[in-house]
Amino acid sequence: MQQQPQQGSQQQTYTQPPQMLTTKDSLYLNDMLAWNLTAMKKCHFAATQCQDQEIKAELDKCGQMHQRHYEQLLVHLNTTTTNQGMM
Repeated sequence: MQQQPQQGSQQQTYTQPPQMLTTKDSLYLNDMLAWNLTAMKKCHFAATQCQDQEIKAELDKCGQMHQRHYEQLLVHLNTTTTNQGMM
């Protein structure tokens, strides 16, 4: 399937993911995974050190959000690998 960038934007936006990831794409995805994992760990640590229950709950919520993002990235990467036999 041919990918067409959407018209009218300064950056290329695709409706479908590319068939193959570049090295730069792969490095960026690796960075995104690392950022979310680090943020999740920092939120968890801060929540364990916090005595205010409202702040602790918000830190836990924030950590769970980063965990969901991390897991979503993994799902997309695993789906790409399974469907295309690449990476």
